[in-house]
Amino acid sequence: MEIFTEPAEYVFAGNEVWRIVVLVSVIALSLLIGRVLKFFLNRVEPKLEESGRKLAAVAVHAAGMSVTFLFFAFGLKVAISFLIVPEAFQDLLNTILELLVILAIGHFVYRQVDVVDIWLKRFSSDDSVNIDDMLIPIVGKSIRVAVVILVVLQAAQSLSDQPITSILAGIGIGGLALGLAAQDTIRNFFGSLMIFADKPFNVGELIDLEGKLGSVVEVGVRTTRIQTLDGHLLSVPNGNLANMTIHNIGKRPYIRRVFDVTVTYDTSADMVDRAVELLREILDNHEGMNEDFPPRVYFDNMNADSLNIKCFYWYHPADYWKYMEFTQKVNREIFRRFNEEGIDFAFPTQTIYLAGDKDRRLDIGIRDRNGDEN
Repeated sequence: MEIFTEPAEYVFAGNEVWRIVVLVSVIALSLLIGRVLKFFLNRVEPKLEESGRKLAAVAVHAAGMSVTFLFFAFGLKVAISFLIVPEAFQDLLNTILELLVILAIGHFVYRQVDVVDIWLKRFSSDDSVNIDDMLIPIVGKSIRVAVVILVVLQAAQSLSDQPITSILAGIGIGGLALGLAAQDTIRNFFGSLMIFADKPFNVGELIDLEGKLGSVVEVGVRTTRIQTLDGHLLSVPNGNLANMTIHNIGKRPYIRRVFDVTVTYDTSADMVDRAVELLREILDNHEGMNEDFPPRVYFDNMNADSLNIKCFYWYHPADYWKYMEFTQKVNREIFRRFNEEGIDFAFPTQTIYLAGDKDRRLDIGIRDRNGDEN
């Protein structure tokens, strides 16, 4: 009966029963509070989104992902304080608990960086504010990297029991060897800085990267992702990208078309002049024309098998698909008007002259040894 009447007299691993009960109770309570808070935050999040409070909804969602771990870490540290731990394990246990708390806080802060991302996107959507879209992912990633570095440094300080300055000095010595081994990573990082400084393109713009045409999806710290027009996702290291020739199609103010219209050699001079006139009429004051860039039409060359008329026009703005629709209209109108006027389009031909042609007589003579023709 003494087992039930005097439980406090029993000791397990040097701890009375009440200490173990408090340990289990505090851990269970911290987990319960964490789960309840997570449940509450998950219920509040959709209501905040419905009310248009996007930033608060993101903050609540991020907190819900880390609140259970955070309360468990603090609850475990408080619960362990009620135990009597042998001195041989005291330092080790305190270090483990401190590391657990550092990771929990770091995880919480890391998740809250999502709020900064959303705030920057909303801030950049304001027309009165000029923020490059490339800045948004870089800022978010930079903050996350900074959080990870701070957590690692704080963990290193807890493990080594050395001041931060000594740890940084040690990292500096080892960083030289690490830098030599990570030259490509460092080069890509500085390449991203050069891209951000020069701004050869922005997120969402169409670029031609040495024959690869695609839209910029994201500019990261190490690589830039480009969605090509055939559907592939291309990842280009920033170190290489900074040295490439980039054609920013998204920033061009217009699309220029240069094309040739060829007519046959038996076309009279008057009809050639008429062909030039027709082309000028078709392109005169055309759709998408800018007064500073009027269309140009010239009879510029006599090819081996055709008379060449060169045409120029500029389409504004640089909307490629509207430009293609207009190009189709121009081609159909040229085809229709030339057929009405009886002007024949040229195509590659060869003319063969035969011996005996009365218009082009072919005389054949034979010379003797003295050079006289017979």
